[in-house]
Amino acid sequence: MYNDFAEVYDKLQDADYEAFCNYYEEIFKRLGIKPELVLDIACGTGNITIPMAKRGYDMIGLDLSCEMLNIAREKAQNEGLDILFLNQDMCEMELYGTVDAAVCALDGVNYITDKEDLERFFALVNNYLNPGGVFIFDINSVHKLRDILGGNTFVNEEDGIFYVWQSEFSEETQVCDFDLSFFVENDDGSYIRFDEFQQERAYGVEEIKEIATAKGLDVTGVYKDFGFSTADDQTERIFFVLSKK
Repeated sequence: MYNDFAEVYDKLQDADYEAFCNYYEEIFKRLGIKPELVLDIACGTGNITIPMAKRGYDMIGLDLSCEMLNIAREKAQNEGLDILFLNQDMCEMELYGTVDAAVCALDGVNYITDKEDLERFFALVNNYLNPGGVFIFDINSVHKLRDILGGNTFVNEEDGIFYVWQSEFSEETQVCDFDLSFFVENDDGSYIRFDEFQQERAYGVEEIKEIATAKGLDVTGVYKDFGFSTADDQTERIFFVLSKK
């Protein structure tokens, strides 16, 4: 996952990363906490890690992809930022100590396709959070993966990159398969092709809450996109706020 794709990831992502950072800080404010050390799980190329570091947080970025982390490190160095990046599987992470808060943006949790792995992941989050610490993450909902992405093909071209994205959702496994083909334009006008296969698991709100609670985390909030109204399984992107008891 994310090998050749790492080179074009930033060009294709249209997420408002500053909006994520603003939202995290609003949640911190509402909870009355002032975290210093923050873990960015599935940090990718550092698009959350770096702006959070610029805001004064001591950041750790963790990701499975070496290629993504290489880009993140280079970007951080160019900004003069000293950020610890760890090449680890989020379901088997080993930190050097505890953190005050953790975040995981842009459906990183959906990539955990095995329920037992998700249980282990939440247990690890609980283990590495300081008392009163908070974990904020967002997921693609069952509705989005099944009814909007599943069974559809998307074709797009931007910044010299043409790509085809085919999605198929399984009711049996609750997993959505993504087959992606990219054609990247070279300087001479020719194209190089590479393919990616990814999977996201759909988790219902109650399922997430049940697992989190069983692993010792309080469910502080379940919110709609960048707001504080309660989300449900029909919401496309759902934000969860979990706190360590």
